[in-house]
Formats: sequence, C-alpha cells, structure tokens
Amino acid sequence: MSTHLEVAKQIAKEAGVLLEKRVTSEFHVEHKNNVFDLVTEMDRASEDLIKKQIKHHFPDHQIIGEEGVAEGTDKFEDWFDRIADIPFAWIVDPIDGTTNYVNGLHSYTISIALISFGEIHVGVIYNPSLDEMFWAEKGKGAFLNGNQIQVDPTEKLNESVISTGFPTDIDKARKYVLNGISQLGIVARNIRVFGSAALHCAYVAAGKLNAYWEVGINVWDVAAGVLIVKEASGNVVDTLGNPYQLSTRNLICSNGKIEEELITHLKQANGTGF
Repeated sequence: MSTHLEVAKQIAKEAGVLLEKRVTSEFHVEHKNNVFDLVTEMDRASEDLIKKQIKHHFPDHQIIGEEGVAEGTDKFEDWFDRIADIPFAWIVDPIDGTTNYVNGLHSYTISIALISFGEIHVGVIYNPSLDEMFWAEKGKGAFLNGNQIQVDPTEKLNESVISTGFPTDIDKARKYVLNGISQLGIVARNIRVFGSAALHCAYVAAGKLNAYWEVGINVWDVAAGVLIVKEASGNVVDTLGNPYQLSTRNLICSNGKIEEELITHLKQANGTGF
C-alpha cells in the first residue's frame, strides 16, 4: 500500500472525527448558488484540515477542493486545461452530502482522490457515521474496511436497485434527473437516493447498488468513486456511454451489466443531460 493511499485514509479519518463531533451542534450555514446549494463552516473546517495535512506530507502537490475553487472560475478552468501535465493533484470534497450533514442524516462522506498526469491513482471515501472506509489504488483492487469488494453481477435492470441524486441546478440538471426517474421508476426494481454522490459510487463498488446516475456532477464529487468502482470491476461512462473523463458532468457508474439498458431508458426519457 502506497504512502499516498495511507495518508489519504488517515486524513479522511481525521476529517470524519472532526465532523462527527459537530454534527449535532449548531454551526453556520450559507447558500452558494441557490437555497438548495448549502455550505457550512464545517465544510470549510474539514477542507482546511485536509489541505493542511496534504501540504504537510506532500508540500509540492497541488490541491483542488470544492470550497476552495468554484466551477466556472478562471482558476478551475485553468486547472482542467493543465491537469494532464500535473504530476500530483489532489481532488477534495470535504463534505459530500452537506444537506444530509445539516439535517443530522448519516449519509455524508469525505472524498479524496489523487490525480497524476490526468489519471486517478488513489481514491478514498469515508462515511464517518457508519465508519465505512472505501479505498482503491490503481491496479490494486477496491476495499471496504480492509475487505476486497466487487460489483454485484446482476444483468437485468428489473432485478437491479439503482440510485441517483437531486442536483442543486433545478432549472436544468434536476429536470433531467426527474425525467430519468419517471422512466426508470417503472422498469428498475427500485431507486434509492442517499444524498452523496461519493457514497452512491462506493455502494455500487461494494455491490450494494447496481448503478448510479446523475446529471451535472462535479469532479470532486466522484473522482475517488470512479476509481473505486473501476477497481471493483465496474464501469464508469457518461450518460451517452462514452468513457469517463475528469470533465464528465453527466455520469453513470454501474456493474457494467445493466449499463446499456440504463442508457437506453435515459435517452428515451430525455434524461441524459445532453
């Protein structure tokens, strides 16, 4: 196990301890883009802890965090333009599932990924409420609390439990997701919404879910999860079936068996986001 992975797991655990101590207490909550898009002082405290620890261990590495840079800014777009040339860049979501955290629900995570020359090499997702630590290192498999995990082999959508999220962009992305739910709700065994993209990916990797799709997702939401799913023998594509890239916004991660059927229904429902 590499030093990068060990440090990422350690940092995720430390951030989780910090968050769990405050989850039932009062803290300041703000809106970002709209009333559906929340950020708290604990998002910032968690991100500050993670960045400080990464810099302590790897002072020359770059860091992109959800609360430190916003999509659409010059800094974010410049980073995407240069990612293939950067030796080490960490992608951090200090709380994936802030709304869950604010409401005292257990489905929130810390997500940390390491990118090297445009490829994801390390992914860690920690659910502190249930002490679930998911991790993967490229080419070395995926694990949950030390036990290797694999996607579930179910081959039919009507025998599958799938998942999605409700994007904060209610004018476009959420409408596409609702279109998809309307179509898939009558053909899949069931649909679950846990409120954390990273957790959805992790549960696909662990065989708890058969697929997860969402429109308008950000790289910090899923970078770690993408690697974990792939290392668990799953597959990750955009909602048209093209291979995942770091710039992919409309995403499907699945066991690879129900992917084509899922895409067909999303296309029929105008739910791909394209």
